Amino acid sequence: MLEALLEMHSTGTIYVAWDNASTHEDDEVEAVVRAAAGRLVLLYLPTYSPWLNPIEMLWRHFRREVTHCELFETKQALLVAAQDCFERFNQRPEKILSVIGSNAKKVA
Repeated sequence: MLEALLEMHSTGTIYVAWDNASTHEDDEVEAVVRAAAGRLVLLYLPTYSPWLNPIEMLWRHFRREVTHCELFETKQALLVAAQDCFERFNQRPEKILSVIGSNAKKVA
């Protein structure tokens, strides 16, 4: 993903909010950052900071809509409920932008 960002934005500095997941701290990530020669800056989020990471707001909304107080008989039933929810999300991107705290008018 970091390499794709660098390709898409061939000039200027790219700032990426980066959480502390263990998968984000390996030699490959470090090599990409070093190769970018200062054009790629990772801004590490505090250890637990869901309010700073917009995807956490989406997951919270997803859990409320799909799994809160629900008992699924099968894994397939859960997957169907999740798929239905994401299809609803895709039909109303402005609602999702609102959920994650983004101004839909500015993004559109």
